[in-house]
Amino acid sequence: MSTIEIFTDGGCSGNPGPGAWAYFIVADGSEISGSGSVNISTNNRMELTAVIEALNKLEDLNVGKETSITVNTDSQYVKKGITEWIPVWAKNSWLNSKKKPVKNKDLWLLLRERAGKLNIKWNWVPGHAGVDYNERCDKLVRLEIKKLKN
Repeated sequence: MSTIEIFTDGGCSGNPGPGAWAYFIVADGSEISGSGSVNISTNNRMELTAVIEALNKLEDLNVGKETSITVNTDSQYVKKGITEWIPVWAKNSWLNSKKKPVKNKDLWLLLRERAGKLNIKWNWVPGHAGVDYNERCDKLVRLEIKKLKN
């Protein structure tokens, strides 16, 4: 695999509430999907978890820095967090601009660690706008949440 596209989504029914995450990894004409859920979470935690789980799958597949990866997320929180905010938070002892502890620090640290091992371009895509794999991720998220409610 020389290039990989990842699409991710996460969400909750209520915020916080029952939450779920999903991803699609697309490479060489094939796709791998993954999804999961938790009883109580937040939208932002599920968005972060979706990306982390996709990167964990790449690690399982022994994907390294030689592979060009694009992560497509409909979460500005994820995209700006990993590309702009993390260096500032780390420099400021993981305090945000209001001098309060950064929310979801545990997941940001995991994401930074996983992403640091790979050659990733971060791309924001609009949610609910017809982007095929984003829509498919959203459908998996809704199915996972529905399973929790039954």
